[in-house]
Order: sequence, then structure tokens, then C-alpha cells
Amino acid sequence: MIILDGKKISNDIKYEIAIEVTQLKASGGKIPHLAAILVGTDGASETYVSAKVKACEKVGFRSTLIRLKDNVSEQELLKEIHKVNTTLDIDGLIVQLPLPNHIDEIKITEAILPSKDVDGFHPTNIGRMALNLPTYLPATPAGILELLKRYNVETSGKHCVVIGRSHIVGSPMSILMGRNNNPGNCTVTLTHSRTQNLREITKTADILIVALGKAEFLTADMVKQNVCIIDVGITRIKSNKTKSGWKLLGDVAFDSVKDKCSFITPVPGGVGPMTIAMLLKNTLKSAAQQVY
Repeated sequence: MIILDGKKISNDIKYEIAIEVTQLKASGGKIPHLAAILVGTDGASETYVSAKVKACEKVGFRSTLIRLKDNVSEQELLKEIHKVNTTLDIDGLIVQLPLPNHIDEIKITEAILPSKDVDGFHPTNIGRMALNLPTYLPATPAGILELLKRYNVETSGKHCVVIGRSHIVGSPMSILMGRNNNPGNCTVTLTHSRTQNLREITKTADILIVALGKAEFLTADMVKQNVCIIDVGITRIKSNKTKSGWKLLGDVAFDSVKDKCSFITPVPGGVGPMTIAMLLKNTLKSAAQQVY
């Protein structure tokens, strides 16, 4: 059993990006600039945005954080997005989700210029991904592909089962794993809450990508020997065994399934760190105008 170490690979990617930025500076090239809009003071969102800003600093990017109150109107938020869209110096824009209930997330996503949508959520970029055209892949799915690639996990001809059909992970992964690429060329089954006989399906999987948000949902009786498991879920539960009083669990019962796996991602330290690394990679592509 081999651990797919997202923390190590993400640090490798950041190091590679930092070298590119150093070379850009030396040659007088464009330094990548990422802008983030944070609405409100949600603790998890604060943590995620802070980690993204720190990652920018680490690799030598410029970053701008725009803070808005949680009662900001949808119209005001759209105005801020328009400002960033029209600021030539800014290469990438992320609007941290979730947004307050009075704001339409789809409308906000569509307002971001596709060429600056380094989260890869804009319908234009999703469409380009489906057609296998150059685009910004959603950061978490892109991170999963990078993990599979760097650990030389064979995907061609394999049966990949995706559990969960979210627009952020499950649905894009089902498309990406079926593309004529490496990683890719899988026969893909997309499963969800209405899927019948799920256990029978998961037991045929060579590669399992689990993105449900249900702690320790996948157990050993649901998988076959030598399966590769990508655990995207992360749930925080109370624990008296940690200093913080909390423990992070994935969608996979790690201790239960690990002995049946050829490869498996841990939680934390698996997919999570890869998301930010791929966000930086998308921003670097934007600055170099390698996509649009």
C-alpha cells in the first residue's frame, strides 16, 4: 500500500512554480497576481483564503484580498468582480464559496471573466474541459490528476467509480477520468444518492474517487483488493484525543480499507493540499496567457 502524499507533491509543485517566478523576475516578465474576494467572516472560508494568500507569498506571486461584509448586496459584489475583470494587472480571481444565502452563486460564478477563472468553475471553462480543449481545470480535480500522474498510477483501461456528483469534484472527475489523456482512458461509473446496489458497483472499481462529505462512508466490505482510493471528503468531528478538540475524517474509513489498497490518499494531507497548488498553477498559466 502506497500513500499518495498530497502534502509532499503540493510542496514539490510550489517549489517548481517558485523557480519559474524567479526566472520571470530575472527576465523582467509578468509576475502572477491572484485576487481573492471574501464575503463575511466564516471561519472555514477565512482559513482557506489565508492559506491561499500565504501560498502566493511562498511562490513569489502578488496577491490582493478584497474583504466584503456578509450583508453586501449582490450588485455590490458584482461591481467588485467587474473591477477585477477589468484590471489588467490581475491574472486570476477567486470568489470564496459558500456565499451568503441572498447571493446567487451561479450568477457570481458566471460574472468572473473565463480567462481569470482560475478556480475553473465558469461554464465556459467547464465546457472547454468537457471538449478536452485548453482551459483551467477545477483545482481539486486537477490536483487529483496530478497525484495519479506523479505516482504513476495506471488508469488506462481501468474501471473508475466516482461517488458524488457535485459540480466542484464528482462531475468533473467523471469527465476527466474518461478523457483520452494520461491520467484518463478509464471506463467511468458516476454514482450518487439515488444509485442502487452501490456496494456491488464499488467492489468492481480499480480506482475509487469518493467525494460525498459523509465521514468514513466507504468501508472495507465495499472495495476489492488492490484498489486505488482517492478520498476527497473532509469532516470535522469533536475529539478528546487532540489538542484542538477536533479531528478531521475523510469519506473513507482509512484504517478499515488501507490493507486492501494499492494506493490511498490520507485525510488530512492527501487531496486538500493539492487544491491550492493547482490554483497557483492555473494562475501561472493565466499570467503567461497559456490558455486564453
